[in-house]
Amino acid sequence: MDFEFTSEQTQLADTVRRFIDRDYGFEARNKIIASSSGTSDEVWSRLVDLGLTALAVPEESGGFGGKAVDLLLVMHELGRGLMTEPYFATLFAAEFIKRAPADVRNRTYAAILEGVADGSIKMAAALTEAQSRHDLFDVKTVAARAADGYELSGRKAIVPFGAQADRLIVSARLDGSDDESLALFIVDAHAKGITRRDRRTLDGQRVADIAFDRVEVATDTLLARGVPARELLDAVSDYGVALLAAEAVGVMEALNAATLEYAKTRKQFGQPIARFQVLQHRMVEMFMHFEQARSMAYLAAVKVDTDNAQERRRIVSAAKVRIGQAARFIGQQAVQIHGGMGVTNELPAAHLFKRLTMIELTLGDTDHHLQRFIAASKDDAIDQHGVAQRDARVPLQRAA
Repeated sequence: MDFEFTSEQTQLADTVRRFIDRDYGFEARNKIIASSSGTSDEVWSRLVDLGLTALAVPEESGGFGGKAVDLLLVMHELGRGLMTEPYFATLFAAEFIKRAPADVRNRTYAAILEGVADGSIKMAAALTEAQSRHDLFDVKTVAARAADGYELSGRKAIVPFGAQADRLIVSARLDGSDDESLALFIVDAHAKGITRRDRRTLDGQRVADIAFDRVEVATDTLLARGVPARELLDAVSDYGVALLAAEAVGVMEALNAATLEYAKTRKQFGQPIARFQVLQHRMVEMFMHFEQARSMAYLAAVKVDTDNAQERRRIVSAAKVRIGQAARFIGQQAVQIHGGMGVTNELPAAHLFKRLTMIELTLGDTDHHLQRFIAASKDDAIDQHGVAQRDARVPLQRAA
């Protein structure tokens, strides 16, 4: 398989890298994290000016129609710079609209995608609940029928940048609790009855706990229900994992570089510790884990848009597992080589390791995706013997 990037893709990556290196350094990022909002309107405007918010939006909605491979390069650089803006949260939520049935998308949501493209609309996906852990189908939020549409009631937990969003993608149960009742809505985040509690996570980013108290939503806010909703949630979740994998690779690249630089300057017994053979071997292993993780991130980005759902699930979960293993090894070794300084906020290493930890816990951890990979592989084996595929819901269930 050819993993060579086009000249346009390379230029895009170089542009984002220059922006990060010049205008989004470690100290600038720390000031943004310490601010009341935890984000920067100025930085968001720069992302808009660079065309990054429009990259994944279809051309008919004012975007560039970029694919997952294009976003891989952007997420890699944003990961390297530890970006704390709601970029991933917005593109992840917007993907639900992009992949919704064409009649629904064209009828209702073209203006929202245009707003995402020009940066005027930020989005978030409110999918997880207190009891759900990694099972996105464990939904207790209720959508009750009302005169002019529906009323949403329930709570969503740990929604990335939920308090900064203008629109929310919300999963709920409609007319029961079985699989056919699953529904996805797009909701105005400022609607009456919504309460958002903003807080900062250990990696400096923002999440919100969101309560819905009989929030009135119109009939045309329903993106999908039943089997289409399950398939949409399944596919977009894999898309999100592919983007997170690319970000994690960028974080690991930065952490390896920071560790090597520290080892060259930290001296013991009259010489830099980088000259100690045991530490050289350790840093070589860190580099090998990084290269393997990068290869899997590339493969996930290529395969996440395939029409073969089973192949997509298997490869995306394999990538999340391998990247989770690499992140743990690289993070632990980096902290040990840094010594006590590796867990202080004065150096980038601690911040990088914290971000890797949060990526591991987002959209399914290593154990969850290992179980999902096994389930997808079994499904393939069953299909090869002429037996019908299992329900699309199975691979996303909570790991045993």
